Amino acid sequence: MTSSNVSEALGYEQARDELIDVVRRLETGGTTLEESLALWERGEELAKVCRQWLEGARKRLNAALAEERSDADEQSDAEGAEGQEGRAGSGGE
Repeated sequence: MTSSNVSEALGYEQARDELIDVVRRLETGGTTLEESLALWERGEELAKVCRQWLEGARKRLNAALAEERSDADEQSDAEGAEGQEGRAGSGGE
């Protein structure tokens, strides 16, 4: 399995926590140029995983909100139609 595939298998929290650790290690310094580059690349992979998780969550949230709005619109339309029928029937009596 490539490191990219491993990264994609990580959950959001795991990727975020590892990314925090990578950033700390880079900020602390004391690593060789090669180690720093490897950490940077790993950090980029982890950031991508986090973005993908967040984009997926945003899509799910937007879909749920759209469904909720659609349900509310349908309920409002049904209530409006019932109210109009009631008014039409009471006016003829």
